[in-house]
Amino acid sequence: MFWRIAMLLIAQLLGAALGLWLAGAWGLAAGVALASWLCWGWVAWRGLRVLAWLRQDAAAGQAPALRGPQGLWGEAVDRMRRQLRQREQQAAASEARLQAFLAALQASPNGVILLDAEGHIEWCNQTAAGHFGLELPRDLMQSIGNLLREPDFSAYLAAGDYAQDLLLPGRERSPLQLVQLSVRLHPYGEGRRLMLSRDVTQLEQAEAMRRDFVANVSHEIRTPLTVLAGFVETLQTLPLADDERSRYLGLMAQQARRMQLLVQDLLTLSRLEGSAPPGTGQWTSVGALLQRCEQEARALSAQITPPAAAPQRLVFPPPAQLQACGEIAGNPEELHSALSNLIANAVRYTPAGGLITVDWQCQDDGGARFCVRDSGPGIAPEHLPRLAERFYRIDRSRSRDSGGTGLGLAIAKHSLQRHGAQLHIASVLGQGSAFSAHFPAQRVRAAGVSAQPQPHPTTVQGQENHRCPASPQPLTKP
Repeated sequence: MFWRIAMLLIAQLLGAALGLWLAGAWGLAAGVALASWLCWGWVAWRGLRVLAWLRQDAAAGQAPALRGPQGLWGEAVDRMRRQLRQREQQAAASEARLQAFLAALQASPNGVILLDAEGHIEWCNQTAAGHFGLELPRDLMQSIGNLLREPDFSAYLAAGDYAQDLLLPGRERSPLQLVQLSVRLHPYGEGRRLMLSRDVTQLEQAEAMRRDFVANVSHEIRTPLTVLAGFVETLQTLPLADDERSRYLGLMAQQARRMQLLVQDLLTLSRLEGSAPPGTGQWTSVGALLQRCEQEARALSAQITPPAAAPQRLVFPPPAQLQACGEIAGNPEELHSALSNLIANAVRYTPAGGLITVDWQCQDDGGARFCVRDSGPGIAPEHLPRLAERFYRIDRSRSRDSGGTGLGLAIAKHSLQRHGAQLHIASVLGQGSAFSAHFPAQRVRAAGVSAQPQPHPTTVQGQENHRCPASPQPLTKP
């Protein structure tokens, strides 16, 4: 302010001196007036430049360079320039926070869609696009009702009651796996809605397996209990001859053994799922394991084959090959349980006179493959993904007649997984089935060779169509 007053006074003095020198007393007054108007004109010109800058968009345009003393408008421009810089910094920070927030939503495993008041898609992440088959950015600002034409969703959207989740089929589905999505809308703002989607396929499958498990266990236990209760009541109320009493007691013992086997298999599954995987410090002879499995398989085959029918043909590796099979690391009881369950499963489902081939071969990667192939009726492709589930039966009456508990393949799968192996199943209707497991190299060694214990990799169950090594009649891919 001092400089502005000083400049005005100096200009007036100069104008007065110049006017007095040129025109006397009247020139003095005219010089003072002219100097004052020139000073205010200069100030107005600077103000007009600032106003033009503001009209052109101060944020985008370059601030005018006001030469000379800053003055009123110079100070105003400096203050506005500082405020613009602060706002630009705040806008950049807000944009960075927005991008970080959107990146977090983009990384979310759940689908997120922002809808405006009319139901148009303002933004969505890639997860939601995959859930509903959206194409970005083409489908932005499109109506969600036009893109998602499920009747249940249309009714859910129109009802306006979003207290419960809605189950919808996902776009990425196959005949063997139906994808289920849980969808829910959350109103916010002025009529806007947040749409969240979640893939609940695994949860739905787990819930279905839980229901099936409870129902199957209840049924499997209730049947022998009913038989036992009936026989006990008969023995208590009716006078029976010794031979009838002996027959009833034998049937009761049979049903008791059935329940005992079921409980034993359930406890085995629980132990396999709840304990740590076995290490590689204990080695077992593969030949001894297969010889034990062969004895049990031939005894089971003789037990289930009718006397007048042709016996099953069981082909195991010859003794010389068994000696060359080497050793395998792990829990011998679990390994025996897995291999014997696969072989017993083939024996039970192969008709009289059928062929069952058991093989063990070393692989080029240093591992080994165990394979059981049978000439039974085969398995339809739709049953293969669930074949190793607990109590899953293709033909319930036939499976029950075969004497199994419905847990053999589940036990075999878990035992193999704990030893770094995968269970592979291949089958063709009318051509038999093949069950095989590939053990990694760190689990296999030649006979008599010392090896340091090594950690084994974690594996999951696999399923593929393949042929067993050295199979007499190779399976074709379904």
